[in-house]
Amino acid sequence: MPTSDAEGKHWSLARFKSHQPRTVLDIGPGEGTYARLFRPHQPDVSGVWWTGVEIHKPYVARYKLKSTKTRRMYDEIHVEDIRDSEDHLLHRDLVIAGDVLEHMPREDAAALLQRAEATGAWHILVSLPIVESEQGEVDGNPHEAHVHQWAADDMDQVLASLGGRTESMRGGTLGVWWWSRRG
Repeated sequence: MPTSDAEGKHWSLARFKSHQPRTVLDIGPGEGTYARLFRPHQPDVSGVWWTGVEIHKPYVARYKLKSTKTRRMYDEIHVEDIRDSEDHLLHRDLVIAGDVLEHMPREDAAALLQRAEATGAWHILVSLPIVESEQGEVDGNPHEAHVHQWAADDMDQVLASLGGRTESMRGGTLGVWWWSRRG
């Protein structure tokens, strides 16, 4: 679904506030959960560039993802599959994969995280269900189907393979990870 469970959001916000990224890529923003949560906590709203890559074009208009003069959401929106996106989009201070990696095969999700690290992402925020979470198409969007059921230990291993430092929070439904590059 284009929404996200509230679990782990305050934990994520604390890390966002601590690191204060200047460039953000939100993969599969859906209704814009992370932009709405994080943007009010930026010291200089106009100085932080938010990019969204949304695979389902109807969400862009439905959730008003594009920033306007009166409302800040995403400064830049790309309607495409992140797996086909140019590498430069992943070269950000923060890459958010919030409730999106379960919508692709495990191999694709791991490759995407490796690509983000290889292209220079400084931080990666991952949030995903860590309990059995079957889901099919939602509102005519076939990309909402869950194609991989993640275990928390599995995501630990994927992020450990990137090097760097990882913090995590495990809730009753979601697991949340904050990966940081060393350096």
